[in-house]
Amino acid sequence: MGRITLIEGDICEQEVEAIVNPANTALSLGTGVAGAIQARGGNEIQRECDQAGPIELGSAALTGGGDLSARYVVHAAGIEPGGSADEASVRSAVRAALVIAAENGIRTIAVPAVGTGVGGFAMQRCAEVALEEARLHLAGETSLEEIRFVLRGEPAFRVFEMVNDSARVAAQMDRMAKLRESR
Repeated sequence: MGRITLIEGDICEQEVEAIVNPANTALSLGTGVAGAIQARGGNEIQRECDQAGPIELGSAALTGGGDLSARYVVHAAGIEPGGSADEASVRSAVRAALVIAAENGIRTIAVPAVGTGVGGFAMQRCAEVALEEARLHLAGETSLEEIRFVLRGEPAFRVFEMVNDSARVAAQMDRMAKLRESR
């Protein structure tokens, strides 16, 4: 089974096979993470997006990584252009990103807090949804060995850390309860 890791940092600097762009359905790279990906990865990524898009809300598309150290960019459409993210769109976008990565044999992927920038989705709910989708994905058959959540700034990191720790404690409590019941 793969692992989930959390770090504070810049997603564009990650030494992974793929990074996730929290995209809009038009796959137009504009501001925030998408803008940073284009600035660092070059215009080739936008050209590939133009060929792949538009895509459905909650789906994902794969392009090359251009000049990034990551070989691929997975564009996870959590919003319509000019729109906002909600739980359903974030959940579907994260799930689609992990599925497309696995379908392409990717082993390591870096994921930002999808929908929390321009999309306006609450950081804590994003952490709950994204971490749940990551755990569910890793529980199945997948090529992914590491899902690395890369959070910009300590506040975002701390929210993801709190949610992840809470889920681990709950899982441990469930294991202990089952052990008591089996006695």
